[in-house]
Amino acid sequence: MTKRFVIQEHHASHFHYDFRLEMEGVLKSWAIPKGPPIEPTEKRLAVLVEDHPLEYIYFEGVIPEGEYGAGRVLIWDHGTYELLEKKEGKISFFLGGQKLKGNFTFLRLKKGKKENEWLLLKHK
Repeated sequence: MTKRFVIQEHHASHFHYDFRLEMEGVLKSWAIPKGPPIEPTEKRLAVLVEDHPLEYIYFEGVIPEGEYGAGRVLIWDHGTYELLEKKEGKISFFLGGQKLKGNFTFLRLKKGKKENEWLLLKHK
């Protein structure tokens, strides 16, 4: 079943990209400090953050100072994705975005100090 995704540039206290997948009635969300991988040789740290409501998929604007995530948010890419595999510690999917297309996988780091540390990989 095809679902939506969005990647937002987040100009917060620490610039990063928010990668959000529509899943289980919410947007599962990861913060990616260096942005999503463009080439199959790249691996990116992705920090799992709290789920966001589905309506947030269209959000662009400024989160006011003093609020969580304060700063400017811009949509960097969006589109649909097809879930290929989802199991404990692994989510694989095909992206059909404006900028990103192809197979990607989130893998939870087993050696990570925190359970919210994942890697985002692009496949050939």
